[in-house]
Amino acid sequence: MGNCVPVGWRMLEQGTAREGCGTRQPPSTSPLLSPDLYRKVFVFRKDPSDAYVVLQAQLEQPLRNFTVCLRSYTDLSRPHSLFSYATKGQDNEILLFKPKPEEYRFYVGGKFVTFRVPEGRREWEHVCASWESSTGIAEFWLNGKPWPRKGLQRGYTVGATAAILLGQEQDSFGGGFDLYNSFSGELTDVYLWDVGLSPDKMRAAFLSLRLPPALLAWNSLSYQVKGDVVVKQRLREVLGA
Repeated sequence: MGNCVPVGWRMLEQGTAREGCGTRQPPSTSPLLSPDLYRKVFVFRKDPSDAYVVLQAQLEQPLRNFTVCLRSYTDLSRPHSLFSYATKGQDNEILLFKPKPEEYRFYVGGKFVTFRVPEGRREWEHVCASWESSTGIAEFWLNGKPWPRKGLQRGYTVGATAAILLGQEQDSFGGGFDLYNSFSGELTDVYLWDVGLSPDKMRAAFLSLRLPPALLAWNSLSYQVKGDVVVKQRLREVLGA
């Protein structure tokens, strides 16, 4: 999706970077971190932005089922990426993308389904999306409530060797960014499971209750900040906690 811009940098498997296109220097890089992020958020400060966060997950095998959840807070009205999981063979292997305030797109293996939602009131939005290969059923939950299920990529298998990013949508493995698909705002409570969560667990994720072990779990997240992203305490009055 989108065209490569001069800030796109491809991350190599050894953890180094090279230019995606153009001659601009790469964004500043933090060391790999695994702190407790309880009640904290990633703040993506600029709009548009070349910043992103790389997530580290140990996937032992390809995915035939998964659930991804996160919570976002933004005033963007333009398209933006929330969660981007790319393999070398498919840049939109898993993608949560919001092309406009009243629509989410959920991609698996380069194909997508659309979920239309009420336009937000500039409040936190919690989304979960799950997929099951055997049936091709895609589920989408917004703020603890399910939307009608849809069919997507029945029989497909999601590759295990992946670049997983927050804040940018990948048009190549670890790079190829379009500034005007970047995220600006706050992200928190990011999770990825290799199973489809039950309805009770979907609601538990929305309510920040006890959750099963995950491939990516917010409170024990291994991540690396690239560029202008700041970790801050989340605002109690915003989340109503």
